[in-house]
Amino acid sequence: MTIIIDGKKVAQDLRGEIAAEVRRRAAAGGVTPGLAVILVGDDPASRVYVRGKQNACREVGFLSREHRLPAETGEAHLLGLIRELNADPAIHGILVQLPLPAQIRTETVIEAIDPVKDVDGFHPVNIGRLFAGQPGPRPCTPAGIVELLDRYAIGIEGKEAVIVGRSNIVGKPLALMLLARHATVTMCHTRTRDLAGVTRRAEILVAAAGRPEMIGADMVAEGAAVIDVGVNRMSDGKLKGDVAFAEVSARASYITPVPGGVGPMTIAMLMRNTLEAAYRK
Repeated sequence: MTIIIDGKKVAQDLRGEIAAEVRRRAAAGGVTPGLAVILVGDDPASRVYVRGKQNACREVGFLSREHRLPAETGEAHLLGLIRELNADPAIHGILVQLPLPAQIRTETVIEAIDPVKDVDGFHPVNIGRLFAGQPGPRPCTPAGIVELLDRYAIGIEGKEAVIVGRSNIVGKPLALMLLARHATVTMCHTRTRDLAGVTRRAEILVAAAGRPEMIGADMVAEGAAVIDVGVNRMSDGKLKGDVAFAEVSARASYITPVPGGVGPMTIAMLMRNTLEAAYRK
């Protein structure tokens, strides 16, 4: 029997735990965690993501500040705002919503954020800490994947894990996180020869290539745990993952749906990173 991993429920539970911790700390005279979100431009998808982060902040009892800047904002202006937020003691986490307009260099902006306040986990210092096995904020989506595996008691140690997708946001950091948990990790991509032959070895298969339903049943081992990171909006407006859910769920032991699987975990892990940044200070 295949178990469908309910990321929405796990994220809700996690937000409840964070809210309880905030109340406990507040009763003891602790600080209120503060998150600043910067949105440059008016991208519809980015507006939805920012709204979700604001709602999550209210739910868990965080201070939330939103900075909306016009699409023509220059890089120097954005860097000046980040410097102000770096120095603001009420703000413990800074998130710049991506993508940014073409006139602003994403790498420069990420590097300008104080690594202690980098709750996205993208700063080179924090990626270096992840590589070295040192504590620090972890990128939210891969951290959410590991959290789902743990909450469903899906063992990682000693397992053969295959990741399809090599992005800096998901694939690469997830590989390091699974290695740290003693999995044997193979990273694939769309140019991997005999991709199906590699994915069929996986006991834990993560699809994060951004191609709708590219993982079919013939690419999945019987009993594998399948984590679908893909969010692909089709011409009819519906969302599809990177996994052909109906056919793969007949072979998998565990599988995440799209939507309602990995997606809700990303914001929940952002809340956890902000909580940890506040109390680390």
